[in-house]
Amino acid sequence: MHEDHIRPPHEPEIAACGFFLVPRPDGFVLHMSASAEHVRAMRSHVFVALASAGAAEELAEAARLVASELVGNVVRLCGPWAPVIVQVACSDDRILVQVHDPEPSAQPRRHPEPPDNAHAKKGRGLWILDVLAPGWTVDPTPVGKQITCVLPREQRAAT
Repeated sequence: MHEDHIRPPHEPEIAACGFFLVPRPDGFVLHMSASAEHVRAMRSHVFVALASAGAAEELAEAARLVASELVGNVVRLCGPWAPVIVQVACSDDRILVQVHDPEPSAQPRRHPEPPDNAHAKKGRGLWILDVLAPGWTVDPTPVGKQITCVLPREQRAAT
């Protein structure tokens, strides 16, 4: 008897070595090794998932920038191929971007240069988070830390 393969609900839509994407109706959860190729794919998935969930293009782009900054920080801190979990979710009033990394003791720190310093080569990422996701948080976890950013959705005009 031949049975058709039925994908279990927990099976990811996209799985490859170091890249395990589980789509959700409001976003996704991605377990990945932070390689350049995987980071590029993650950026694309952030934008597409949020736009598909009804987020405005500008907000989906802002969330992509936030996720990219956070994962970039993980690569600088832990090195390439570090294990990272990226979770993105869209609701009526906000976009949630969470990035989990394996280094619990390293906390984000701002560089002393102001963000508009034309000579600074780095150090603008946390300033970007402050503007796009004010009140972002860092929480320890049993295996690292998680940074949570909430991007408020713009108020919808009354019709």
